[in-house]
Amino acid sequence: MTHLWVRSEQRPNEDRTGLTPEGAEKLIAKGLRVTVEESSSRIIPIDGYREAGCEIAPENSWPDAPRDAIIFGLKELPDDGTPLPHRHIMFGHAFKGQHSGRRLLERFKAGGGTLYDLEYLVDEKGRRVAAFGYWAGYAGAAVSLMAWAAQKSGGLCGPVSAYPDKDAMLADLAQQLDATSLPRPSAIVIGALGRVGTGAADLCTAMDVTPTRWDMQETAHGGPFPEILAHDIFLNCIFARPGTPVFVPKDALTADRALSVIGDVACDPDSDYNPVPVYRQATTWDAPATRVHDTPPLDVMAIDNLPSLLPLESSQDYAEQLLPSLLTLDTLTEGVWARAEATFNDNMKGI
Repeated sequence: MTHLWVRSEQRPNEDRTGLTPEGAEKLIAKGLRVTVEESSSRIIPIDGYREAGCEIAPENSWPDAPRDAIIFGLKELPDDGTPLPHRHIMFGHAFKGQHSGRRLLERFKAGGGTLYDLEYLVDEKGRRVAAFGYWAGYAGAAVSLMAWAAQKSGGLCGPVSAYPDKDAMLADLAQQLDATSLPRPSAIVIGALGRVGTGAADLCTAMDVTPTRWDMQETAHGGPFPEILAHDIFLNCIFARPGTPVFVPKDALTADRALSVIGDVACDPDSDYNPVPVYRQATTWDAPATRVHDTPPLDVMAIDNLPSLLPLESSQDYAEQLLPSLLTLDTLTEGVWARAEATFNDNMKGI
């Protein structure tokens, strides 16, 4: 019997989960054994999993799980160097040359385990079967608007924390915007046809901000893009890759511009292809915005785990997308799991 063990998340400010009680019930009905760890942070209470028929284990007890269990979490494990003998499903961040990623792969080599990286669970056409993109865009646009409101009130955006649901976020954001006593800002979204951009545009619309929506057709000429500088807020929803245009060059800092906030939802400051090379590192929940120019001010929001700000909606959405693949865990030699394992094996060469 295939045994799925859902671990508690150990990263700070991470309340999401990739499996809901409803999904767990369907897995059990399919014949899988499901164990769910107790968690001090998971947005969905443990009682729902218990009622669905899951076995309940103590928080962070996964290292002692049976060796044939498949350990399922979202974010990275503590970087403590211990060997990893289990099969793990998670975002490993290990296949793009990251230093911490190599250490993770060395732990899998030492333990003999396998990583099924959630970023590399793809269908036969290479498209990801599940992603948090929509809620990254939604939350990213919200924090960018908060940064604009704080700037217009004479400061930088203060600390943010997870909301119980999107309605609570919308109410808080509306209050911050209204406190400025200013008309709503103008905003431009690049990547508006993708999941991330759709989420960003939807948040803007919910806040009575009518976004200018750009995608590949509008950016194909490669720039420059003076239209971006004519908006108050720019929301970048395109991940950096070779050929990505530079949307806001460094000389934009001293240019004549209305632009005062950049929401870099894609958040690729370390990439050679960063399309907004006016900042150097991601921002944080404690300091959501960084000021990259004083007069006139320009603030950048670039938080790298934005969906965690809306753990309930992002968990429900992601879990629904992922469930069809989890239902095939008893056939790991086929489909998305076989492709993910092949990717892992390719990246283990030379480790």
